[in-house]
Amino acid sequence: MLLRDSEVARQVRTYLLDAEYIARTQPVDNFVPTAPEPLDDRIDRRITHILGKSVVPMFNALIESSGEQRKELISLRDDVQRIERKLVQHDVRLVRLERVQGQRGLAGVMASIDGMNWREFEEHVAQLLRRDGCTGVEIHGGSGDRGADITGRTADGRRFVVQCKHWAPYRSVWSGEMQKFVGAKTLHRADVAVYAATCPFSPESLSIAAEAGVTAVHRGLLETWSAGAKLEVLR
Repeated sequence: MLLRDSEVARQVRTYLLDAEYIARTQPVDNFVPTAPEPLDDRIDRRITHILGKSVVPMFNALIESSGEQRKELISLRDDVQRIERKLVQHDVRLVRLERVQGQRGLAGVMASIDGMNWREFEEHVAQLLRRDGCTGVEIHGGSGDRGADITGRTADGRRFVVQCKHWAPYRSVWSGEMQKFVGAKTLHRADVAVYAATCPFSPESLSIAAEAGVTAVHRGLLETWSAGAKLEVLR
């Protein structure tokens, strides 16, 4: 009796009555308990939620931004291509100008050589040989040169012999002249033979030179040699 009339009993009874009232007045929810959702499914659902709420909008913004950047990149690429084309055009012009200047320079070299006499020409060739590393360069010239105007040794020690012809450009070195020089090469026991001329060589003389191992320095090759290029046979 004391327990039923106590404060705790009254509180319990009130709670139960309230629960009974709620149960009578509220609709019944036929809730069927289900097994707990697997952890992997909850993680997947959470990731999907995060992607949908934050990452996906971020990527959409990046895509829109990249679209604008793509336009800028395309514009920059077009500008670079235009600059590249201009640079190519300028390079072509520079090459043409250098070629013209080179031709003028060579023409000036030949004009200077054409203005020499035969003795000055021999000295000029001797200077070219010295420039290219030859040693013991000696100019003979005259009637007793035995077919060799210049003799000496290359930078690697080979003995050379040179014949110089300061002739007018309209003339040619014929086969007879080349044959005499081949004999001089043998006579001087030369390893290297160079025939330098201010005029062309006839086809037959060039053929003889090729067979005998003589380097025929025609007018064009003389230009480049005088302008700074080194003869292949002297390397």
